[in-house]
Amino acid sequence: MDYAIIPMHPDLWPAVREIYREGIATGNATFEIELPDWAKWDAGHCQDCRLVAVQWAEKDVGDLSVSRDKASVLGWAALSPVSSRRVYRGVAEVSVYVAASARGRGVGRALLQALVRESEAIGVWTLQAGIFPENTASVTLHKSCGFREVGVRHRIGKLGEKWRDVLLLERRSANVGT
Repeated sequence: MDYAIIPMHPDLWPAVREIYREGIATGNATFEIELPDWAKWDAGHCQDCRLVAVQWAEKDVGDLSVSRDKASVLGWAALSPVSSRRVYRGVAEVSVYVAASARGRGVGRALLQALVRESEAIGVWTLQAGIFPENTASVTLHKSCGFREVGVRHRIGKLGEKWRDVLLLERRSANVGT
């Protein structure tokens, strides 16, 4: 692996935001149509379990002391709470985005696997993902990391003028909440 998975730092937001922009532009990654600023994104995501895949220049590979401003962000993953109710404190929604230039290199899998480990370390027992059925790469990725399809939310929302279905996938921890 020629990249590392590290905690997301606010300094990396411009690169994370650009990868999010690429995802929005596909029309198959999210219902969002506008990029949030840092404050809005930060408020909507859990403070824990924010990860980025970064790559440094060849001379710096493996040297995690090299500053973040010299890193290229290849992808990111984060959790969002599904509810403020106490009963759902161990349930979170997954977001995983990979830069177009880094797809097909295992970045998404590495991020999702790390996110699963980190989420269990903080007591999350169920991860869920809502994915457009047309996003077959994301569906395949999640299933390969232990997610199972639990249903389809038919015509749950409009993207532009088109009604879209969303597959609901979940992963129940074998280690937390058993």
